[in-house]
Amino acid sequence: MFEYKPQGVCAAKIQFDLKDDKIHNVSFEKGCNGNLKAISALVEGMETGELLSKLKGIKCGYKNTSCADQLAKAVENVK
Repeated sequence: MFEYKPQGVCAAKIQFDLKDDKIHNVSFEKGCNGNLKAISALVEGMETGELLSKLKGIKCGYKNTSCADQLAKAVENVK
């Protein structure tokens, strides 16, 4: 299991597994519970390249990042 401390968002921690270049078991600590559960469900089994192309650069309101963008950064740090 990989662990990442996101910056600039409400979530305090992101955890996930990578197997055969696919993401599994994504979980967020704190943040917008329903939205983060939805992100986790939607990316389950997704190839990392697809995840990066879909989530990287998404912003949350006035912030320059989002929990989805931070998940993409976490995956990039592992690759």
